[in-house]
Amino acid sequence: MRQMRLLAESNFSCGARNMAVDCAIAEAVGSASQLPTLRLYGWQPFCLSLGYGQRMAEVDVEVLIAHGWDLVRRPSGGKAILHGDELTYSLCLPLGHDLARGDVIESYRRISAGLLAALQVLGMPAQAEPKDAEPTRSSAGPVCFVLPSHYEIAAGGRKLMGSAQLRRGGALLQHGTLPLRGDIGRICDALVFDSGSARERERLLVRQRATTLSESLGRDVGWDEAAAALTQGFAQAFDLALAESTLSDAERARAATWQTERFGNPEYTAKR
Repeated sequence: MRQMRLLAESNFSCGARNMAVDCAIAEAVGSASQLPTLRLYGWQPFCLSLGYGQRMAEVDVEVLIAHGWDLVRRPSGGKAILHGDELTYSLCLPLGHDLARGDVIESYRRISAGLLAALQVLGMPAQAEPKDAEPTRSSAGPVCFVLPSHYEIAAGGRKLMGSAQLRRGGALLQHGTLPLRGDIGRICDALVFDSGSARERERLLVRQRATTLSESLGRDVGWDEAAAALTQGFAQAFDLALAESTLSDAERARAATWQTERFGNPEYTAKR
């Protein structure tokens, strides 16, 4: 049975710290100073995250301020996500790990088995399928949950979990979101559109193509229940012994540097 470190952080953090901690863990795992690590966390306050290459011009900053929502730029790619009523996972592996073998798509497929097993624990039938084609120019809007991705997790034909992956410094970092409840279309309030009607069209599209766990199951699922299911699902799917742990002093120090110099730095967030 393989060993993996588990960090289940029920005290939620701001967006800048969350991204900084993920990067600090990835560095530690890539240098072999820490075991492969599954981290489960949440966000406080709500936070709009942009993909690494996404344009800042797509963000309605005044709305973010009015709602008290945070803003961060992820180290991984993709489009905008509004993090709030959700569980977020990050998985950090050395590139030589069995789950990291091959290219990004192959590892997506392998890792999706753990996510599907977790949803089965919750009684949620779901699927993970390869993407048929690249999105058309007309469909490539600013919202992540509208766009298809390889081996995304869907329930009833609607996207339930989105993930993104980064490989750097000898490590694979994959993080993703499981929306637990709430209006999946409210992200459109925080983004710039040509008109109010364009915003409403995108909001309708998001609601049609994506869902939350509670909506799909027909009952409310809290963060603790979802975290327990993710832990059990990964352990079962990959024959893992997950040992609860905390960040090391070195990881905390490195995360503080990442937060100050990058993810909490307005110039970095607005660089594109």
